[in-house]
Amino acid sequence: MDSSLLIIGAGQAAGQLIASLAQDGFRGAVTVVGAESYPPYQRPPLSKKFLAGEITLDRLYVRPAAFYDKAGTRLLLGKQAVAIDRAARTVALSDGETLPYSTLVLATGSRPRRLTLPGADLDGVFYLRTIDDVQAIRARFAAGKRLVIVGGGYIGLELAAVAVKQGLQVTVLEQVDRLMARSVGVAVSAFYARVHGEEGVVVQTGTAVDGFEGSGHVRQVVCPGMRHDADIVVVGVGALHNTELARDAGLAVDNGIIVDAQCRTDDPAVYAIGDCTNQLHPQIGRRLRLESVHNALEQGKIAAAAICGRPPPPVQTPWFWSDQYDVKLQTAGLSEGHSEVVVRGTPDRGRSFAVFYLRDSVLVAVDAVNRVSEFMAAKQLIAEGARPDPARLRDERIAMKDIRL
Repeated sequence: MDSSLLIIGAGQAAGQLIASLAQDGFRGAVTVVGAESYPPYQRPPLSKKFLAGEITLDRLYVRPAAFYDKAGTRLLLGKQAVAIDRAARTVALSDGETLPYSTLVLATGSRPRRLTLPGADLDGVFYLRTIDDVQAIRARFAAGKRLVIVGGGYIGLELAAVAVKQGLQVTVLEQVDRLMARSVGVAVSAFYARVHGEEGVVVQTGTAVDGFEGSGHVRQVVCPGMRHDADIVVVGVGALHNTELARDAGLAVDNGIIVDAQCRTDDPAVYAIGDCTNQLHPQIGRRLRLESVHNALEQGKIAAAAICGRPPPPVQTPWFWSDQYDVKLQTAGLSEGHSEVVVRGTPDRGRSFAVFYLRDSVLVAVDAVNRVSEFMAAKQLIAEGARPDPARLRDERIAMKDIRL
């Protein structure tokens, strides 16, 4: 068992790793280097309850500060790792300090994709990724203010749901022809466009942004043939994985840091977990990089087991979720490459339905909107590689627990 463990990154994957190491009986010294000044925390509530002021800062933390003291974990926060010397097994920090390691875990996560358009550096143009980002955005919120959100993905739409409820005038601009296009199917995209419209959000799809204008502070978002007045702009156009540290150290990187089933890189002394990794998923049958809480938590558990010489936990079906208004979306599996879509319920009215995606008759994914039973049952069916009868999936008179019968 390794005696000295160094973790670079202090996000949710790192927090889970530390908790799992303690549970698995790791007795070595653990040091965590985090660029932010906060201990490991959850990111999903940032664009929901934390932004809305419904939960306090301490409720974001994966574990209270006392946990790290008890576990013997040293937190070096507000520090940046700048280089890895794999031969010497050391990591250099931006302040000149050098840290040794027996085992290194890279949990470097991802960062927002930033725009390089004219005016993108104006005051009032924000990105939402960190606690500090949310606090800065929330400080500008006031009823009647005009908020323009660039990007119609999860983060942008969750932000829109909070802001419009607080009395802001909200416009969402999405470059492609539908909302959340990279994550959900057509019926779900149309549903969310309808719901946001019903709540008072102006949604414009197929709308590119050319730049931002204002004197020191943003005042307008410029699009082809139109302008949108803005007091606040939040950009949510995807993320970039933080793999530069690994790449510069000579580790294999290809759309993420390449890791094996135990989250090891091609250097047996170095592991990687979370958003920054690219791993073969046995249920999917190919390598992929998953940006999700579920993946971060699972890889934290897998790496801890490997470091402690314990059997890995069973592989689970990937799943995601989003909360907007009174609507909970739960997604399991990956729908890309599907050949058939089965809808259960009525997406064009009400706020409860499920969409199943099949590939060559095999259930590969589900988008469940306020349908916990459909989500839970489909998640299990996906894991089993089941071939459910589409007619039975569609028929709401048949309980989900009886679908396979």
